Amino acid sequence: LGCSRFWYLCFSWMDVFLSIIFSYCLLVHPIFQLLQGSYSFFNCSNLWGSACLCSFYCIKIANFRNRFFIYLKIKIDRMVPWLLLGSVVLSLIIGILVYNTVDKAVGKNLNFTCQESLQKATIGIEEHFFPLYFLTGFLYTTSFIAVIFSAVFLLFSLWRHKHKMQTNSTSSLSMEAHIRAMKSIFSFLVMYSINFVCLILTIIYTTKKENIMTLLLYTYL
Repeated sequence: LGCSRFWYLCFSWMDVFLSIIFSYCLLVHPIFQLLQGSYSFFNCSNLWGSACLCSFYCIKIANFRNRFFIYLKIKIDRMVPWLLLGSVVLSLIIGILVYNTVDKAVGKNLNFTCQESLQKATIGIEEHFFPLYFLTGFLYTTSFIAVIFSAVFLLFSLWRHKHKMQTNSTSSLSMEAHIRAMKSIFSFLVMYSINFVCLILTIIYTTKKENIMTLLLYTYL
């Protein structure tokens, strides 16, 4: 998760700076295609890796008496490697789709000799990207919902356990540990929500060619 986050930030900032400062570098094949494909791959793997780990901690730590939840608690250790592998495969598919879409749009619309053709290629890329914008938005929303539900269930379980500890007069050290855990989960939920909102706004402002606003949104990703 740390590696995917690191490379996601590297490729996102590289893409922004090249598009604003050294835009002609993007005309060299296949720099633009590789940047977009790699950015999409690491972004998707980062989001789905966070969602898988958040769901894992919720199932392992939370305490509910539901039969399905107990079944998941027993099987989660075996499921997590497959979930992470599935998130990597899904991210790889998204990266390949983005690479092929950009490559087709550039190859169809781009003439490497004039600046006007670059603007035409940008319009062509946006037309090709509308289905991918919908797909990536759906994936962002799905991972966000998984994180929201996992964090809320875990917070509720910890809060209920802390309430029982208060009634049983448990030591203050255990109470402080539970309070710190709840604060950490809540702060993660807030940061993930901000990241999700910025990702959706980035998609919107990218289609509207608001480069300055896109750059500002990238600072929060």
